[in-house]
Amino acid sequence: MASTKTISFSILAAGVIIAIAVLFTDLYAPKRTVPVPPPNNAFIQGGKQTIEIIAKGGFNPKNTVAKSGVPTTLKITTKGTFDCSSTVSIPELNIVKNLPNTGITEIDLGTREPGVLSGTCGMGMYPFEINFI
Repeated sequence: MASTKTISFSILAAGVIIAIAVLFTDLYAPKRTVPVPPPNNAFIQGGKQTIEIIAKGGFNPKNTVAKSGVPTTLKITTKGTFDCSSTVSIPELNIVKNLPNTGITEIDLGTREPGVLSGTCGMGMYPFEINFI
């Protein structure tokens, strides 16, 4: 039968091992941060609104809030884009455009009523939305 000293030492050793594991897990675990909302990528200047997004491996940002009732242009920037986000589709407006691998493409969205306008890449894998309020 094990002695009391052996059992106490085993419990103490197990506690030390657990403490070390917790310490190292905390030190090397990815830090959890509060998500930062995307910067406002919709600008109004001279009575016209421009929404800027980047197309490469999807669309960034994926969600945009914009003002309704203002003439709006969607400005899509590509830089070395060779994936399916080099084609943009906005079904509600019957728009399908092939984007240059590198460059800026402007799409007239007109003056939108409140609501969500959805778009996607050429394969439908990378969606984006513009919420007009």
